[in-house]
Amino acid sequence: MKIVVMIARILLGLIFLVFGLNGFLHFIPMKPEDMPTGLAGQYIGVLMQSHYIYFVSAVQVIGGALLLVNRYVPLALVLLGPVIVNILLYHILMDPKGIVPGIVVTIAWAIVAYSARKNLSGIFAQRIEV
Repeated sequence: MKIVVMIARILLGLIFLVFGLNGFLHFIPMKPEDMPTGLAGQYIGVLMQSHYIYFVSAVQVIGGALLLVNRYVPLALVLLGPVIVNILLYHILMDPKGIVPGIVVTIAWAIVAYSARKNLSGIFAQRIEV
């Protein structure tokens, strides 16, 4: 099980580090014909024009780097969780053909989160009135 968790953590870290850095450096070429059309294209356009993509990319780089160095893994999981939810929702609602990578990172995230469940248990605790 330790090897599966390590592979999932490294895979997840590499994916988010590479694609997060691509948000800043644009080393993965994107042809105009590859850009989505319709609502999905408008959504991507808004992310680019508002520069919100830089914030999302920074979160991806930080989360991916934390996973790769195996430090603060629960923090990395908490940072990357909302990004993964947005990836899945984007593909489910606007661009279904590209959902496979989203499912892969979701499975990898779940494997790593399961291994860190002891550290993540605090976020599921009910609020205690003082």
